[in-house]
Amino acid sequence: MLCLLLPACSRTPEASAPAAVVAPATVAWVKPAGANIDPIFAQARAANKPVFLYWGAVWCPPCNQIKATVFNRQDFIARSKLFVPVYLDGDTPGAQELGTRFKVRGYPTMILLRPDGSELMRLPGEVEASQYMEVLALGLATGSSAKESLRTALGGSSDTLPPEAWRALAYYSWEQDEAQLVPLKERSATLYKLAQRCPAQQREASSRLALKAMVAAAQDKSALPDPAAALARVRQILGDAALARSNFDLLVNYGDELLGLLTVAGSTERGSLLTAWNAVLDAFAFDRTLSTSDRLSAVSAKVALAKLGRSKTDKVVLDAALLNQVRSAVVASDKATTSIYERQAVIPNAADLLSEAGLLAESDAMLKAELPHALSPYYHMLVLASNARARGDAKAALDWAEQAWKASRGPATRLQWGTGYVNRLIELSPQDSARIEKAASGVLAELDAVPETFYERNRRSIEKMGQRLLAWNQTGQHASALGKLKLQLDAICERLPAEDETRAACSGVFKAQAAPKTSS
Repeated sequence: MLCLLLPACSRTPEASAPAAVVAPATVAWVKPAGANIDPIFAQARAANKPVFLYWGAVWCPPCNQIKATVFNRQDFIARSKLFVPVYLDGDTPGAQELGTRFKVRGYPTMILLRPDGSELMRLPGEVEASQYMEVLALGLATGSSAKESLRTALGGSSDTLPPEAWRALAYYSWEQDEAQLVPLKERSATLYKLAQRCPAQQREASSRLALKAMVAAAQDKSALPDPAAALARVRQILGDAALARSNFDLLVNYGDELLGLLTVAGSTERGSLLTAWNAVLDAFAFDRTLSTSDRLSAVSAKVALAKLGRSKTDKVVLDAALLNQVRSAVVASDKATTSIYERQAVIPNAADLLSEAGLLAESDAMLKAELPHALSPYYHMLVLASNARARGDAKAALDWAEQAWKASRGPATRLQWGTGYVNRLIELSPQDSARIEKAASGVLAELDAVPETFYERNRRSIEKMGQRLLAWNQTGQHASALGKLKLQLDAICERLPAEDETRAACSGVFKAQAAPKTSS
């Protein structure tokens, strides 16, 4: 082929030229102009393509895991030609307003939307890359939205729902649904009904729906309709290598919650189930078809099971074999991970594993060694702050939190890190009124007097800080500091459009109200 490109090409080896280097294909991401995403949907309608919306952040470990294991896959890049891929970074102008519009909170969230803007399905970011590609294919092929499939599944014609739709419901990102399909209080019961109605031959989908129903029950403290059947179902999944593997993310991420839901401490049932669960986790930990981060998470799950039933303040000493496994997994993950994006996911996960195992000094050493090379070192600094707090070193915890805020980049990130630093100060050093006032004033000084500042994650971060400051001044002992902060914020609020709802949100930051819900 090269001879066709060279005017004096010879077929002899002596005269051959080096092959041209072809740059690898990449996803042709489209980025909205501020909060105006309508032209992108117009483009999608003209091309009759769905829209793939990715909502993430530069510092976010799971986001970087997705970038390193999914978005760089050639099959994902090829498939991206079937939709309009939209990249929405939480720190870009307009992103927080769009986050409100599409009801996305946690990073990363990925949604398939029709060209008219209606939602098809939310894709699960926690599954492994090959599963992700299968679910993406389902979302593109089924034609029905998750809402439409759910209506059919719960109605009188559930037997007409095709296997692909059942599978899509099983892999739907219920954890980041933001009550798009059902209210949060109904999620567990709805998932239980789906698991019951899913055809028996759909083994993977029905097992996944059953596990998701149990996870939801554990999280909202609701009772299981049939605890004995639930326990038997989990035993069946653990005893079937293929089913266990397909439910990898649920067994790893929620093992301690499920075990706590299904069994009683000290019971024979818990002991036998714990043995079976650990055996499955060991298989995951050495499964080379899983990513480095996924194999680490399997060891993390073993640590969580070993600590089941202990309070966070209890000092748990793990057995030597598990500690050796932790250290070996961490060393192996560090050596195996060379991509700067994947390291942003793997190193914090490895450091957190060391911390959870009680190896705080080793966790600190790993993080400090990574700081000069990290994609977003300010995230690592927060883990160092958490380690210091776990050791009871409030000064170091606050110093690391302050460094993290000062090093952070991007308006939404700086707001989140800054308000987090203020909240830590109030918790760990409430008597230091001058430092708290200075930090809170510094956060407010960076707020732009535009509606964007008071949308989505930004709004929740500011409201949470406001409620913490109000509680800090509950008896009026910090009235002077709080008064100055109120005046500073009032000046920002007054510059917002009078008719815009965000002006009321701004003015309400320092008004007594129920504590806002937190989100990752």
